[in-house]
Order: sequence, then structure tokens, then C-alpha cells
Amino acid sequence: LYFSAQEGILIFYHIKDLQYEIKICADISQPISSLIFSPDYTSLLLVTDQGTVYSYRPAHSGKAVKLLDTSSNCFLAADFLTPGNNYCVSVTISGEVQVWSLEDGTFLSKLNLGIEVHVT
Repeated sequence: LYFSAQEGILIFYHIKDLQYEIKICADISQPISSLIFSPDYTSLLLVTDQGTVYSYRPAHSGKAVKLLDTSSNCFLAADFLTPGNNYCVSVTISGEVQVWSLEDGTFLSKLNLGIEVHVT
């Protein structure tokens, strides 16, 4: 079970039978607004409401790696662009949809929807 604390800490609970172990996986020092697993569960996107997206790979037990920083207070959400785990898509309140490479955070393309977007 993965979850985030208010301070931007990614925590893992390993539960087996009646025993559990708590592990702090990453500290990104920004409140995490959502956690999204890749379709094959090898990567986890950590999304902040400030527009920063980090990648964490549970099997590698490494640090969370900053993929992109839109530095936008209009940032709403991000998710994996399937199939595969190579790209993510983000959206802003103004309706700009952006595609990013998960390898190095390279901005690849954008599409302006021309409408304001809301999350429900």
C-alpha cells in the first residue's frame, strides 16, 4: 500500500498476514495531490498541485526523480499515456493538454482545447 503524507513524503506499507512494515520511499517536500501507477505497475507518478511530476520505481527502491516542472498554478492533473510507460499527459485549467517523455521530462507536444477544464 502506497500513500503520501501532507508534507510530500511517499510511504509504503508492506502488509503480510498480521505483520506490517513501514518504509519511507521518497520525500519530495511538496504536497502530493495524486499517485498514479503505470499500466504495468512498474512506475508510480507523484503529482503535485504546483505542477511538478516525479517518477518513482518501486523495484529500484531509488529516489523519486523529477520528470517535469510546469511551475503552473493552473496545473490540474497528469497520467500515463498508454499503451506503455514512455509518456505522460498533463492538463491545465485553461485547457492545454501537454505530452511529456518520461525518460527525461522532455516536452513533446501540446493541444489547446479552447475551454476551461475542471476536475470532478
